Amino acid sequence: MIITEVGMRCRSVSTMAFTSVLLFICSIYSCYAQVPLLMWTSGGSNMPHLAQPAAGQTVSGGQLASYLKSALSGAPHNVLLFLQDKSALQASSSPLVLPALDWSASHSILELFQGELGIPAVHINPNTLKEIKLNTSQPSLLAVHLPYSAGVQTKESLLKNDAIIGEVLNVFKSQDVPYTAVYTGLKPSRVIEETPVMAGRSVGRSLLQAPPQSSVKPPLVVNNTAGRPCILLWADTLLASYSGKQDDLAIHIFNGSADTAGSVCNETLSRLVINYQNVLDLRSLRLIFSMRKIFFPVSARNWSVVEQVVLEYDGQRAIFNASGGIYSPAEYSFHCQSVSSIQSPLLVPRSATDNANQWKLSFTDFQIQGFNVTGEDFSYASDCAGFFTPGIWMGLLTSLLMVFILTYGLHMIMQLRTMDRFDDPKGPAISVPQSE
Repeated sequence: MIITEVGMRCRSVSTMAFTSVLLFICSIYSCYAQVPLLMWTSGGSNMPHLAQPAAGQTVSGGQLASYLKSALSGAPHNVLLFLQDKSALQASSSPLVLPALDWSASHSILELFQGELGIPAVHINPNTLKEIKLNTSQPSLLAVHLPYSAGVQTKESLLKNDAIIGEVLNVFKSQDVPYTAVYTGLKPSRVIEETPVMAGRSVGRSLLQAPPQSSVKPPLVVNNTAGRPCILLWADTLLASYSGKQDDLAIHIFNGSADTAGSVCNETLSRLVINYQNVLDLRSLRLIFSMRKIFFPVSARNWSVVEQVVLEYDGQRAIFNASGGIYSPAEYSFHCQSVSSIQSPLLVPRSATDNANQWKLSFTDFQIQGFNVTGEDFSYASDCAGFFTPGIWMGLLTSLLMVFILTYGLHMIMQLRTMDRFDDPKGPAISVPQSE
């Protein structure tokens, strides 16, 4: 087959055009992790008029900082962070509405406000807000964390959040304190994937593109008496359900509303204690991870074992045994994509009558290290997922069975023997003596 120079040039141009089309499709196909942001002021306060973002535009962290700096130049410096109230929003002269805020920017909104106002944030409970006396001459930054629930409880949760916001605003109105209110989310409830449309027709084939990675928060670090890190904890979610209510305990850890008072660690025992206030309609809650270093002669090495996960709440205790599945070599950290008390449980109630049967725990992307901590980074992770999954074992056993059958068949074929003597019709007949 002969290819002329013109044909080669045409093929080169076609290849470049195809590559350009692929790059174009890849550039316009994207996934977004967004949350809304609403900002308004009290009725008697004015906020500078700010240009609204264009339709479909996602506001980045740098743009958000610019918006907040411009807004706080004329708005009251008593800032509330919570879910917006419709009537209060309508009373504002010029509210700021950002329908699509980048997820990583919403995670840093507390730090942005603290930097602009020059004061630390105060995490408050709406039930105790009436006891707070506000000083109108000094700026303040108050954060109200609203519970989230999915499924059939969504309506009740929204009604409860609306009532909380009304109570908070009534306290500010009773003290005649002007305020600037902001609502946003710590994380989106889901990631919406958008598919581009060309000339009124959807693209049939396109390159898959992973959603942009958000900034990862550092792990929770607990120091020993010498001020050195001795316990590390990270989890994407720490879902706890009790009496029909559910809350993500990890949010309270990484936003600073929970503390680790009471945690201890030494060479053989580590006890991580996380203290919560007013979660799951409980006055107080303590989440405790008890870890012990144990030497096993069979492996001739030390192992870190999470013996129990304990919940102490309102004078009661719920104890889950975890030693059967949460363990790793002492010099490693333990990691598991899913640690649950429901499906394939690694957390098992201590007994059938224990209070743990009233709780449901589900930890996602869970990682913990209680020994041999050398800094604020985890050591090599020992994962709970075994190297040989059931699918791998099934494939190996099936392959071994087929190899055995093939080997046996070849062996039988090799054992076949042909006759070495034949009857010659011209010669004497072969006589075979028969004896009784």
